[in-house]
Amino acid sequence: MLKSRSKQPQLKHAQACFSIIKQGSKSFHFASLILPRNVRMAATSLYAFCRMSDDLVDDPCATFEAVQKLRARLDAAYEGKPFDHVADRAFAEVVEAYNIPKSVPLSMIEGFEWDLVDKRYETIGEVIDYSARVAGTVGIMMSLVMGKRSERTLARACDLGVAMQLINISRDVGEDARNRRVYLPDEWLREAGTSREDLLKSPQHSDAVARVVERLLNTADEIYLRALTGLADLPMACRPGIRAAGMVYAGIGTQVRANGYNSIDQRAYTTKAQKLALLVRALRNDGPYGSCDESPALTEVSYLVDAAADPDTDPRGSMEWLIDLNTKLARRDRGLDHMRSRN
Repeated sequence: MLKSRSKQPQLKHAQACFSIIKQGSKSFHFASLILPRNVRMAATSLYAFCRMSDDLVDDPCATFEAVQKLRARLDAAYEGKPFDHVADRAFAEVVEAYNIPKSVPLSMIEGFEWDLVDKRYETIGEVIDYSARVAGTVGIMMSLVMGKRSERTLARACDLGVAMQLINISRDVGEDARNRRVYLPDEWLREAGTSREDLLKSPQHSDAVARVVERLLNTADEIYLRALTGLADLPMACRPGIRAAGMVYAGIGTQVRANGYNSIDQRAYTTKAQKLALLVRALRNDGPYGSCDESPALTEVSYLVDAAADPDTDPRGSMEWLIDLNTKLARRDRGLDHMRSRN
């Protein structure tokens, strides 16, 4: 049975990873600023390893050997003998301290392998399958470093990762096509009157591609809204940071729409000022969070949830949940008293 550690771990190498994240993952860097320190340190270590792994595979000269090397680095980290790189050392500390199943980052590397073998995605389910590997895995690991490993919490964490990845795909259509990659579903492209081959041959904006991008963003929105209910299960101090991360990506989706779903001639992004404004909004919004959606995990991510879940950690029976409920009831009572005084 999987158990998280009650004592806060000492992560000696995490601090050195901040420069990697600040340069390579600006959206995460901003959101991490308002996470509790212990979670921020662990999350930074995870993201540094993920960023390093992604960069190795995204190198135009990368071959299958890059994936083999990543698997060797993962093996070494789990054996407590990480490669001589700050990201490897920090990652090894975190997976040991938070009991992260090896199958989770191994699945992430499998997603990177799909990038190298020019995998085609026929259906939206297959695109979600890919997103589960490269982003749902990150949601799982983030939930674990926050000490949350119930099935429903992990399912919503995966939802958030998948939704973010779908937004990434919608934003990067042109860039991906110019790099000989297409993540839009073949089935949807055909229904819109175009094809993967057309997009690779001539990466140009068209009404057909715009319709597919719109459809993908609508799917991302649906998953994202369900993911947000998972905030109710997280430690209260962690909620603003995770909410901020989601808001930054949602903002990117909003910009894609504002650009007329043209992700080929322009790249949607949120400015530094917009990110800071979103951080402030996330800090000010302390609920109400309602309750976590009880829907089972997406089929494509269920194996990740099964690998990491501890069935004995149902948040509905936790003391933290009871404290949170009492806080909400107290707010409600204060509101009722205020209304009575006005009357």
